[in-house]
This record gives sequence, structure tokens and C-alpha cells, in this order.
Amino acid sequence: MPQWLQAGLWGTAAGGALVVGAAVAWLVRVPAVIIAGIMAFGAGVLISALSFELVDEAERSGGLLPTAVGFLAGACAYVAANTLLARYGARHRKRSGDRQPSEGDIQGSGTAIAVGALLDGVPESVVLGLSLLDGRGVGIAVLGAVFISNVPEGLSSAAGMKQAGRGAPYVFGVWGGIALVSGLAALVGHLTLQDASPATVSVITAVAAGAILTMVADTMIPEAFERAHLFTGLIATLGFLASFTVERLGA
Repeated sequence: MPQWLQAGLWGTAAGGALVVGAAVAWLVRVPAVIIAGIMAFGAGVLISALSFELVDEAERSGGLLPTAVGFLAGACAYVAANTLLARYGARHRKRSGDRQPSEGDIQGSGTAIAVGALLDGVPESVVLGLSLLDGRGVGIAVLGAVFISNVPEGLSSAAGMKQAGRGAPYVFGVWGGIALVSGLAALVGHLTLQDASPATVSVITAVAAGAILTMVADTMIPEAFERAHLFTGLIATLGFLASFTVERLGA
């Protein structure tokens, strides 16, 4: 199977975890504290993966300065886009409670939430596509981190959408569409950068890593802490350790 097609399929599969989480939230009333715990665990997993699989690898192949510049650029780009979307009602898009506005509360908030969810998912998908460039197959640690973190993201956000009065067509249309766009982002990222220099790939990887870390701090950790409170740090640590262990055992 061509690598570009593998990238697209892996990106779609990872994005599909959002649909799985949304389906669980739609069909089953999951206690908010459970959602928060899973969210905290997923945040720890992502932090571990971007530390040891993304930033470390980017620095090794492209050098410290390009990696640092790319990492900061990714964080700044995410903050700028997230700040704009927050003005249109997407600030609490991952919240499972009553924080999400309905369309009646803020006109256009549905579109803003959908775009915000896409903003959260694209950097992860691009990273999956890039992980295939070395010819060793998809990065299992990164794939696992994205999948594990996407389930509670979809679960929490879909629960909030449902409580805000949004219907099933909207909820599953958003997450299904994002799963498809995730696959496309992974595919395009792979095709676009397959002949790029190591320095270029390292910068792009660092940009994605910076965006992911900012997303974790701005959206996942606040949702987790709101419900799990003082246990959030411990659960995130367990997620970090689990991901780190998988990465080292697979090395």
C-alpha cells in the first residue's frame, strides 16, 4: 500500500476516535468526573508523545533553533486562531457541562465550535502523516496518543453539544467530517513533505507540537481540572508514564 494512502487511513482512524467518543456521549450518560479523568489521562499521553516523539526528534534532525522557532510559532498560531474562535462561542467547545452556547445564545457558535474542533485535530493528523516519512511505518506512540486523547475529546465535547440542544446530525456531522479532514490532512502532509529536507520536516513537526501543547493547556486540562480537581495532575502523570513506557518498549 502506498505510504500516502497509509497516512490518510491512519489519520482517518485517529480522527475516528472522536466519533467513537461522541457516540458514547450521545448514547450513554457518562458521569462528568469520568470524562474529566479520561481527559486528564489523554492530556498526559499527548504531552509525553510530543515531548519524546515530536520535539526530541525534530531537534535531532533539524537542530535546536529551527525546532524552537517552529514550536513557538505553532503555539502562537494556535492562540491567535483560538482567540478569534472564542469570540464566536467556541471557547468551551470541549466542555461536557452547560458551558457551550446554543445557536440561540450566540449566532454562528455552531460553526465556530466545528472550526475550533478542526483546529484542535489538524496538527495531530499532520504529525501522523510526517511519522511515515522515515519509511518505518506510522509512529505507534504518536498514533496511540492521538487516539487515546481523541476519545475523551469527542466524548466531552459531544456531551456539551447535546446539552446545548444541538441535534445528532450536527454532532455526528462535525465529528465525522473532522475524521475525514484528519485523514486528508495526514495524506496532504505526507505528500507535500515527502521530498522536503530534514530541517523543513523538523520545523513543521515542531509547529504541530507547539500547537498541540497549547491546545492541551488551553482546552483539555481546564476541562479535566473542573471536574477531577486535585486528581488531575496525578491522572495526567499516569497518562504521561503510560505513553513514555510504550515509546521506550517499542524503541
